[in-house]
Amino acid sequence: MIQQHTICQLLIGLVFLGLISFQSAAQKSTLPILESIRLNQLGFYPEQSKIAVVLSAESRPFFIRDTKANRVVFEGELSETRSVSFSPKTTRWANFSDLKESGTFVLELPGIGESYTFEIKSQVHRALGQAAIKAFYYQRVSTDLPEEYAGLWARAAGHPDNQVLVHASAASPERPEGTIISAPLGWYDAGDYNKYIVNSGITMGTLMGLYEDFPGYVKNLNLDIPESQNQVPDLLDEIRWNLLWMMDMQDPHDGGVYHKLTTANFEGMVMPHEATSQRYVVAKSTAATLDFAAVMAQASRVFKDYYPDMAISCLKAAEMAWQWAVKHPNVLYNQNEMNKMYFPAIQTGAYGDRNLEDEWLWAASELYVSTHNLKYLQNFPGDIGEFSLPSWGNVKWLGYYSLIRHRDHLNSLPEGLIAKLTSSLLETTETYIKSASQHSYHTVMGQSARDFVWGSNSVAANQGIALIQSYLLTEEDKFLKHAIGNLDYILGRNATGFSYVTGFGHKSPKNPHHRPSEAEPEKLPVHGFLVGGPNPGQQDKCDYPSDVPDESYVDLTCSYASNEIAINWNAPFAYLVNAIEALEGVK
Repeated sequence: MIQQHTICQLLIGLVFLGLISFQSAAQKSTLPILESIRLNQLGFYPEQSKIAVVLSAESRPFFIRDTKANRVVFEGELSETRSVSFSPKTTRWANFSDLKESGTFVLELPGIGESYTFEIKSQVHRALGQAAIKAFYYQRVSTDLPEEYAGLWARAAGHPDNQVLVHASAASPERPEGTIISAPLGWYDAGDYNKYIVNSGITMGTLMGLYEDFPGYVKNLNLDIPESQNQVPDLLDEIRWNLLWMMDMQDPHDGGVYHKLTTANFEGMVMPHEATSQRYVVAKSTAATLDFAAVMAQASRVFKDYYPDMAISCLKAAEMAWQWAVKHPNVLYNQNEMNKMYFPAIQTGAYGDRNLEDEWLWAASELYVSTHNLKYLQNFPGDIGEFSLPSWGNVKWLGYYSLIRHRDHLNSLPEGLIAKLTSSLLETTETYIKSASQHSYHTVMGQSARDFVWGSNSVAANQGIALIQSYLLTEEDKFLKHAIGNLDYILGRNATGFSYVTGFGHKSPKNPHHRPSEAEPEKLPVHGFLVGGPNPGQQDKCDYPSDVPDESYVDLTCSYASNEIAINWNAPFAYLVNAIEALEGVK
């Protein structure tokens, strides 16, 4: 009896001490914010993983506190240490996935500090998904942005593009040098004011892929744009703004497509209506023409129920572009050589590409899916090669994604092709997942220094798309879980502690390389833009705080190498966050 009494007293004492620790943690509501706690600064879904990363060499307990009720709702212990081969920092994980309660919380390290606040709720990324798409509205060319829709970022119209000159490099018998053509609308490509077919290509393919994969979800997205009251999904209306410009970039006489519409040199850091230099269409290229063919073929499917006449025109334009490419299979865009022959010299983004195999595959895939014409299968290789993330210079897997998503309606594909494609994709994403458990930030992104290239955040987003595609094929939760992990990376669980999306998160970019933002520095930047992210190349020569690959980021307007925005980066980001909301946000 004495032993039992003593044990009971001991247990009561331990419970009492536990209550004290919970109470004392709940009372520490004025601790300093610790930027060494890295987590998704928006929040988490109730039923999904919830992981924060703490830069700490010491093991210690952590608490999750409800900020409204000022009470501790979860207690845990930091994990064993993790380290990255290219960083000297040591990290530990705080895993509070078992917390399902909705609310607003902070993560506390008792007596030391606490994280930024975050939410746990369904549809936690809904507003972010809308902003990621509406960012394209703010890049619209040839129109004013009224306050009714643009709010703080209302502006006058820039670049009507109805007096565009045919550059000498683009001259043809029907359109000699100096011919005036009209090619309005479209999106500004990035932080500059030019329009590029190649970069529009991957952007459009990615956004239309979002619609094809999640049409029911997309139809219910209200972006609050001028077209929001019509019967067309807002995403498609936004895509259409750029599609109409792209259609004007095709020479109607032969089907070839101009590589870009641009000024000779980049404009200054002024608002669009103040950038008035002469604009040109420059040189037809096979890459631009094939990217155009792919986009138009996909658009003919996506828009047929909403703009049937336009859909027919898109398919005709795609087939005409394909025919031009067959006649001109290797017209490469080489800006340096072009400038030796033609005036004025063009110094804006080149988007040159020396290997066109991927463009042929993408265009053939989209045209085959839309027409079922077997002639387009002649360009398919016997060996599909390894999986490769899409980028503007490597669009092969945009085509393969389309074949996979439409596989049930394609009867004449080479035997075993879909099996090979799905196997290649799943082998890659399985490898992603296996390696993530050993990574300092518990993310697929950043497992290798090779991930940190110019526009590294789009690598994270495109990895997320690959994981989403794997989930759609298998319905295995691990793929969705790690896609969300890459979104967590973008929103703060990373080596810099930034949420890399303007206007979202407690520590987000305030000085992106983006001309309208630089022209009006008194305003916050437009919300919803994904900046490029860590880039150890540091080509802009700005003053970076670190040359470690995952830390090579600086929030300065001079940093076009790490802090610019671009449509081809926002597109996979928009796909990722909205796909996650479509799959997880409705639970």
